[in-house]
Amino acid sequence: MKCLITGGNVKVLGKAVHSLSRIGDELYLEPLKDGLSLRTVNSSRSAYACFLFAPLFFQQYQAASPGQDLLRCKILMKSFLSVFRSLAMVEKSVEKCCISLSGSNSHLVVQLHCKYGVKKTHNLSFQDCESLQAVFNPALCPHLLRAPARVLAEAVLSFPLALTEVTLGIGHGQRVILRSYQEEEADNANKAMVTETSIGEEDFQQLQAPEGIAVTFCLKEFRGLLSFAESANLSLSVHFDVPGRPVIFTIEDSLLDGHFVLATLLEQDPCSQDLCSPKPCQPVPQKEAHSTPPLDDFTNDDIDCYMIAMETTVGSEGSRAQPSTSLPHVSQPSHDLALAPSSEEEEEAEPSTVPGTPPPKKFRSLFFGSILAPVHSPQGPSPVLAEDSDGEG
Repeated sequence: MKCLITGGNVKVLGKAVHSLSRIGDELYLEPLKDGLSLRTVNSSRSAYACFLFAPLFFQQYQAASPGQDLLRCKILMKSFLSVFRSLAMVEKSVEKCCISLSGSNSHLVVQLHCKYGVKKTHNLSFQDCESLQAVFNPALCPHLLRAPARVLAEAVLSFPLALTEVTLGIGHGQRVILRSYQEEEADNANKAMVTETSIGEEDFQQLQAPEGIAVTFCLKEFRGLLSFAESANLSLSVHFDVPGRPVIFTIEDSLLDGHFVLATLLEQDPCSQDLCSPKPCQPVPQKEAHSTPPLDDFTNDDIDCYMIAMETTVGSEGSRAQPSTSLPHVSQPSHDLALAPSSEEEEEAEPSTVPGTPPPKKFRSLFFGSILAPVHSPQGPSPVLAEDSDGEG
């Protein structure tokens, strides 16, 4: 694989890498006939992101040499991010960028051609990997918001950087509301500050959602996508359903496509249950110490609820999953690689529950498996619960 990027597109690529770094610690790079794909997923499988750069994005693009198979590689995110660490320097001094991938020496070479004839060459070690693909279909989500990215970017400026989750919903008069989400804590429930931003319907290019609907997702990943879309002057589409089902953010352009898929909070935010009411929400009182804590297992999970399937594919090129927003038939994996953690991980991941404390918040995890022998199943995989991604640094 070899591609050459010139002009301002070098900074666009760097911006995309910065956005992906907010989600995962590993970058999956795959040259395809449709363009160069950059993907990542977080460790809890609750957030997935993909950028697909079309061949026209590059001055020169060659997915593979004649007679060679398409390569797939996985590299550390921080290694690739270090090449584009300073976006100001990239914009000011870098004139073109050449990226080449060779399976013979297991190195990804990124060469920056700067002003005054200066060349900076980075040799990044990589690992051969399977193709990372999320199966999702934004068209199946009944609710849709579309607006210029700058509108939503300005709306989240009021939230503190330390805020973990944000609730997006529709309030009275079809106003879009962004509200900070706070966990129920006995010590600071009365002191917590709830910030709310309201945006009028006229600021949206498309608004298709009923009053009262709301979903809660991680703000860190959302900020990353907003930063990229705003810098590229693109519109952002938000596809969502009920709480517990994933929210899908998409950006589209003639030269690139971007998809961010984030899990939403299963437990309803008490502040978002009545977005139409102007009254401030009251903190939920703590449960009595003698109350029985709810079971922290999968028994109460709705197995028929829509979820995202993460899959890795191996085998011939014809069986490789291409980046697509269509929803193909989900193949039932013959071996569930990440359906359940090992016993030691379970003990670490599930601390002892003190009676009287509220249940920990849960996000619906993205299923991640390996397709070794395709077996078509009429139903999707069973959902898995996992913690959110705010603990990943």
